[in-house]
Amino acid sequence: LNRVKTLEDDMMETSFNRCLSTIDLTLLGVGGMVGSGLYVLTGTVAKEIAGPAVIISFIIAGFASLLAALCYAEFGARVPKTGSAYMFTYVSVGEIWAFLIGWNVLLEYMIGGAAVARAWSGYLDSIFNHKIKNFTETHVGAWQVPFLARYPDFLAAAILLVATAFISFGAKVSSWLNHVFSAISMGVILFILIMGFILAQPKNWSAQEGGFAPHGLSGIMAGTATCFYAFVGFDVIAASSEEARNPQRAVPRAIAFSLGLATGAYILVSVVLTLMVPWHTLDPDSALADAFYRRGYAWAGFLVAAGSICAMNTVLLSNLFSLPRIVYAMAEDGLFFQVFSRVHPRTQVPVIGIVVFGLLMAVLALVFDLEALVQFLSIGTLLAYTFVAASIIVLRFQQQKVDAPVPAAGGQPSPEPREGPSASELKEYESFSDKLQLVDRDKSKEHREPGQLKAAFEPYLEFLSDFYPGEVVTVAVVTLMVSSICLCSILVFGNTHLHLPTWIYSLLLVLFSLGFLLSLLLIWAHEQQCGTQTFQIPLVPLSPALSIVLNIYLMLKLSYMTWLRFAVWLLLGLLVYFGYGIWHSKE
Repeated sequence: LNRVKTLEDDMMETSFNRCLSTIDLTLLGVGGMVGSGLYVLTGTVAKEIAGPAVIISFIIAGFASLLAALCYAEFGARVPKTGSAYMFTYVSVGEIWAFLIGWNVLLEYMIGGAAVARAWSGYLDSIFNHKIKNFTETHVGAWQVPFLARYPDFLAAAILLVATAFISFGAKVSSWLNHVFSAISMGVILFILIMGFILAQPKNWSAQEGGFAPHGLSGIMAGTATCFYAFVGFDVIAASSEEARNPQRAVPRAIAFSLGLATGAYILVSVVLTLMVPWHTLDPDSALADAFYRRGYAWAGFLVAAGSICAMNTVLLSNLFSLPRIVYAMAEDGLFFQVFSRVHPRTQVPVIGIVVFGLLMAVLALVFDLEALVQFLSIGTLLAYTFVAASIIVLRFQQQKVDAPVPAAGGQPSPEPREGPSASELKEYESFSDKLQLVDRDKSKEHREPGQLKAAFEPYLEFLSDFYPGEVVTVAVVTLMVSSICLCSILVFGNTHLHLPTWIYSLLLVLFSLGFLLSLLLIWAHEQQCGTQTFQIPLVPLSPALSIVLNIYLMLKLSYMTWLRFAVWLLLGLLVYFGYGIWHSKE
């Protein structure tokens, strides 16, 4: 439960090829986020869930993603290793949690890739008036099974296999392909915005069309949970940090830029879409192209379809890019089958992982239904975000290793001379009682280790100063998580499923909010690590805690079928872990 990964001294050393710049990473991130979501999701959410208020859904989802993204940015700069959320959890929380996060993210990428491939073929199909679909249904046959698609999608499987071939040529090739498709996609988005604002009709938001927010606040929040899926792509930046030339600077910047660009694109496109045609007449499968067709601009619809195909290519590439790297990280640590940790000497990418998972994705895309799959997407991501946010708090209050800090690129900055005991002195006082004496001796100078109680709170929280540094914080993080879960459960199910009387509802809300705030205060009363040379999130522990609450809230908003599938997949993961991972772990 709490066996953590020890990092080697030189974090920049790697068997991968460090060849990606900040722009490469930013475009990878944008490519991962602005894809099928922009062309498929905007229409679906506007028509079925939120109406024109889908704009507000995207703003909230963007904010929630920003909180999570900042956590990823801090970690990606501090631990420039591949493996994204899995690696971050393994470094700070514990092995089994890391494995389960990795296991879920793995499923996520597979489903994400398959869903995008299906959307891709659906779009191509709609350009040719559904000829492919009709041909397949007549010659191969259709079937009516829940979760399976109506007909096998050979086109989707084929595009995945082609993408797999390209990705296995190495990071530079993938990055170059991604640049080409991203450029076309961005051009098309600009075109959509200019053309769309010319065609906008404000009456489409008026009361006779159902108003701006036809389903009220609950519609907006339900839409947010779905829109969140649109921003899943940024962790490709964290997954490829082992291939960045200068991860300490490139990773935080790339995450910030790409999230900003993506959120802007989503919000503007949903404004344009709902102003062009009334929201309740949107075609959820290819909303944008259809909207242009209906306004009499058939050629514009064709252009949009072409752009969306390029955008989906970038998502496919980023999915196929990060998945094998996370599998590689797990295999490298011995938690997953060793065969996946082989790196091809010439292309410097984990080829076996790429090929195996590319094939698996192709099979998924061939037979499964998109809608049933996409719902399943959010849960693993939300779980990963929650754990990364918790890891940030734990890591920030841990004692720093007394090594030389990771040098920023350029020169080796020497750590400034600190007040109080030097690093070598700290090493001598290994036993705990010595450390306490050290703290006492040092009270006058007020230099405190991360994870120890701040001097100002010493008189009031006397009983906490006996614990080992960072121990209280870890306990507080657990209570924070538990109170968040209880709080969100009351918020989501209190009035509907549990039928609580108002006074109990209010009482529980107050109690759990108090628990939440108290654990926040407890964490805040301890010293943090400060002055590391890499990016740090402002307002710790508040911003990660907000991220945790938001993520848990959105998780509980998902349907129970999603949770059921999630539980089944978790059980499978535990079998793999206890059957293989726990015995072969390098730690």
